[in-house]
Amino acid sequence: MSTEEIKDNAAAPAEASAVETSASEMAPASPHPASRAPRKDGATGPRNAQRPGRRDAASSRRTAEGSAEDGPQLVEKVVYVNRCAKVVKGGRRFSFSALVVVGDRNGKVGQGFGKANEVSDAIRKGTDAAKRAMKKVVVVNETLPHEVYSEFGGAKIVLKPAAPGTGLVAGEKVRAVLEAAGVSNVVAKSLGSSNAANVVKATMQAMLTMRTADQVLSARGKKKKEKESV
Repeated sequence: MSTEEIKDNAAAPAEASAVETSASEMAPASPHPASRAPRKDGATGPRNAQRPGRRDAASSRRTAEGSAEDGPQLVEKVVYVNRCAKVVKGGRRFSFSALVVVGDRNGKVGQGFGKANEVSDAIRKGTDAAKRAMKKVVVVNETLPHEVYSEFGGAKIVLKPAAPGTGLVAGEKVRAVLEAAGVSNVVAKSLGSSNAANVVKATMQAMLTMRTADQVLSARGKKKKEKESV
């Protein structure tokens, strides 16, 4: 092979690469650098775009519903839940009863009793009954106007007013009624039966019998005398 043929063969690959480079430069640029499969949802935006979540929508809906409610905020307290078992041929059948106290912490309180085959249904029935039975009680400066004694069945309750800062010195059954009514300073004592229903009813009865000095004087046709300044 001659020297000229060797030079021609060496120059051939260089010319081919030059032709390919020029062809690539002349080809129009593709508008989409990388082809992607079409999105299933048909959206044209980026895949990582933020979309409103279901939880955010649900929370905003609950907030709107809560703001639309104009009624007072009620406090619900489950005082006692009892389970009863009935023995039948196939085994035992359970039923539940719930004692519930409901109040607005502003002088209105009520108690209700509900029975059902499920605990949640019993509490719901007791709450509805307590809301229907709400009554106005006397609360003066977050305490009681005077000492009171009440009996209901075997339950005996003594309620005494206390100075600010004392708190509720009472058992859980009496405390539930007092807290729901908005009383913060009371000394209470249960002297009789510890039956939850009777204790709650005795407490309710004691609070309904209380009256302020103005109510007593108005019933007698008198007016409260103003203190003379010394």
